[in-house]
Amino acid sequence: MPLGNLTSQFFANVYLNELDQFVKHKLKAKYYIRYVDDFVILHPDKDVLLKYHDDINQFLRENLDIELHPDKTKIIRLKENLNFLGVRIFYHHKLLKKSNLKKMRSKCKALKEKYQKNGIDYDTIYDFFEGWFAYAKNADTYKLRKKLTEKIEKDFPDNISIKEIDRYLKIEKSFNNNLNLLQNQIKL
Repeated sequence: MPLGNLTSQFFANVYLNELDQFVKHKLKAKYYIRYVDDFVILHPDKDVLLKYHDDINQFLRENLDIELHPDKTKIIRLKENLNFLGVRIFYHHKLLKKSNLKKMRSKCKALKEKYQKNGIDYDTIYDFFEGWFAYAKNADTYKLRKKLTEKIEKDFPDNISIKEIDRYLKIEKSFNNNLNLLQNQIKL
C-alpha cells in the first residue's frame, strides 16, 4: 500500500500508537512530535538522545517488528537545519525541500501539457495547486506562491474552477440574505 495513501497513513498511526505511549510514558520525553512514520524528539542533552535512540530501536524491534532507518535517523543540533515532513526547518525560518520544488515544477509542466492536449480540465489543475499551496504554506513561501499564482493566471487565462464558482455563489447568497435581512429591518 503506498505510503501516501490515506488508509496506510491511518494504519501507520494506529500501529505506531504503541511507540507514542512508550516515548511519552516510559521514556518520558517532553518534546516528541510524530506524523505518520516521521518523528522528532527535542532534548538539550545529546547523551539522553542517544539513549532514547537505542531504547526506541530496541522497543520497535521487540514489539513492532520494525526498526529505525539507519540512514535517516540523526541526532543534530537545533542550529542546523532539520528536514521534517518535506520542510527544511531552520531556527528562524522554514523552506521547502528543493527536491519537492523540483517535483512540483515537473508536475506543473506535465499538467499544462495534458491540459493543452485536452487530456484534463482546469479543475484538475486547480485541485493540484490548491493542495500544493496548502502544503507550501507550512514554510516561508509567500513570494513563491504569489509568483506561481501569477504564472497560473498567465498560463490559464479566462479559466475558472467549479470550486471558485461555488465560493462566489455562496458569498453572493450570503450577501443577498444579509441584504434582505437589513431591508426587512429598515421597513420595521
